Amino acid sequence: FAEFGKQWYQRRVRVFQTFQHYFKRINLSNMTGQPAPTKEQQEFIRKLQTEREKLQVLSKEYQKFITTRQQFDAQLNENELVLSEFGRLKDNAEVFKLVGPLLVKQEVPEAVSTVKKRINFIKGELERCDKNSAGSEERQ
Repeated sequence: FAEFGKQWYQRRVRVFQTFQHYFKRINLSNMTGQPAPTKEQQEFIRKLQTEREKLQVLSKEYQKFITTRQQFDAQLNENELVLSEFGRLKDNAEVFKLVGPLLVKQEVPEAVSTVKKRINFIKGELERCDKNSAGSEERQ
């Protein structure tokens, strides 16, 4: 996924740089005493500006998807680590849950169940993020 995101971002940067290049050329031609742009050129400039704005919005949206996915990946790794640690517990081990500033004793099976539910929820959110980012990619 990271490689896909990197390639997508590089393609968008190239498109954005192309837009900037055309804007600079158009602005320089006006500053060098060239005749004012024709109506067709002005329309083209407006279309370019509109497309650039759309691209910026979509890029921000996609970056948001990437950030959200990275957060869920980190949470998933953390919860899987906790679950593996539960597997290493001795039979008479005690587990405590942090509730605000307090540590509250919790039964091991209940704690394992909670972590498993959290892992399933995070996996569902990762799938949703992937679908949203794929939809964003299609719109671009």
